[in-house]
Amino acid sequence: PIVLAHARALLQSSPEGATAYVDANMHDPDTILDSPEFRELIDLNRPVGLTVIGIMHFIEQPDDRRLVQHLLDPLPSGSHLAMTIGTADFAPEEVNRVAEEYRRQGMPFVLRDLPTAASFFDGLELAEPGIAQVHAWHPGPEQDG
Repeated sequence: PIVLAHARALLQSSPEGATAYVDANMHDPDTILDSPEFRELIDLNRPVGLTVIGIMHFIEQPDDRRLVQHLLDPLPSGSHLAMTIGTADFAPEEVNRVAEEYRRQGMPFVLRDLPTAASFFDGLELAEPGIAQVHAWHPGPEQDG
């Protein structure tokens, strides 16, 4: 509820940069695709960007790929997918500690290795530089190298 309140407060938009927030359950992607917010904002005759950010580490297998694919299916050619996927490959001790704390609180926290994370993009054309750590995907000039 607090996330929804903050999201609504931040959603001041114009036609040139319209935004909407859908209060839905990722386990039921039709609640997103069939929502009035989605239908009013998204023109499926034009390419769009789908962002799946900060959610996949709460989605357990085997549903994970099916849910993402269900969201991708209605999108037209030329659309883009951006995802964040939790992995312990870069800092295993720290990330596994965080994951264990979530689990102690009764919440699923799924970490995927890099090959599993990359498999979400099977069949999709990757934009350069492809799959990367979020802070390195498009670094600014001061971060290059």
